[in-house]
Amino acid sequence: MKISKQARRDARELFRSCMVRDSLDENRARQAVSAVVRGKPRGYLAILTHFERLIRLEVARRTATVESAVALPAQEQASIQSDLTRHYGPGLAFQFTQNPALIGGVRIQVGGDVYNGSVQGRLEQLRSAN
Repeated sequence: MKISKQARRDARELFRSCMVRDSLDENRARQAVSAVVRGKPRGYLAILTHFERLIRLEVARRTATVESAVALPAQEQASIQSDLTRHYGPGLAFQFTQNPALIGGVRIQVGGDVYNGSVQGRLEQLRSAN
């Protein structure tokens, strides 16, 4: 579905109204969606579609996924959390998962940023260099 410029503008304005101190207020977002559904302005489906996309991007930007081959000790998890919080600011949600395919090391993804310090990542770099 093609979204008009006006619908994009309205969705961005709606999204900005849901932000409190650079953080998404879920309650405001729910209220905003309810208000749009009740009012049904012109192009409201396009507005809600783009608004949903903006929210998904914001949630991804504030989520850190940490993958390791084996479970990380609590001390290492705390160290990674403090380093990422220092770099990206407070309010990050952390997900620690195990991925044996990494062989060793850690792979961290925060939004669109990926830090790959795994053995698998290094092997792929060597493979692509040849």
